[in-house]
Amino acid sequence: MAFTIALAGKGGTGKTTISGLLIKYLVAKGKTPVLGVDADANANLNEVLGLAVTCTLGEAREEMKKGKVPSGMTKDVFIEMRLEQSVAEEQGFDLIVMGQPEGAGCYCAANTLLTNCLERLVTNYAYVVMDNEAGMEHISRLTTNNVDVLLIVTDTSRRGLQAGLRINKLAQELSIGVKKSYLVINRVKTEPAPEVMRLITEDDLELVGTVPDDETVYTFDLQGKPTIDIDTDNPAVKAAFAIFDKIVP
Repeated sequence: MAFTIALAGKGGTGKTTISGLLIKYLVAKGKTPVLGVDADANANLNEVLGLAVTCTLGEAREEMKKGKVPSGMTKDVFIEMRLEQSVAEEQGFDLIVMGQPEGAGCYCAANTLLTNCLERLVTNYAYVVMDNEAGMEHISRLTTNNVDVLLIVTDTSRRGLQAGLRINKLAQELSIGVKKSYLVINRVKTEPAPEVMRLITEDDLELVGTVPDDETVYTFDLQGKPTIDIDTDNPAVKAAFAIFDKIVP
């Protein structure tokens, strides 16, 4: 069974960048194949990875809900077909983008079929990296009680940290089987203040490391260049890899 690492955090903390660096790390260490899952409503993990996305699973949900399944094809076969079409392939890793439902109404049936298909898909991979939105609905719906590591990403702001702590609490309340949660502080310019460390300690959440604020990462993001292409000697990449060494078996 795939080892699943889910990432979550307040918007703007660099969670997607950390997700891309984690995939870079896994490929560099030969821990392949890797499946990246972009479950963020603001889907842009493909840009970090330098991949084009032509189809999302949200589109498949819409088509099924609106009765656009081709004549003579069952719904489960249709979802399976669209799932395969949605996988963007690269050397050592693949990417699938969940996408958002567009219309109102219940998507329960489509989501159930999608979940079943994803369960079969992930068995083909050694690792799954899920870039999740701040809320935990996508994790709850799609990873079926198998989150080995929840990596919560925050920046140095108090609101970012508080959002991360709330996510950790919510993850514990949902039936998603998180085995271990860690906190990463991203874009660090100085050591975390004592007040920050107090809040983390009180929540019993382990700070696994920090990633420094880095001009190269900022420039790549600004210019729309794939962050995955940043050299491994870069200070932010080195710091992220050191964190991953602690959490990846």
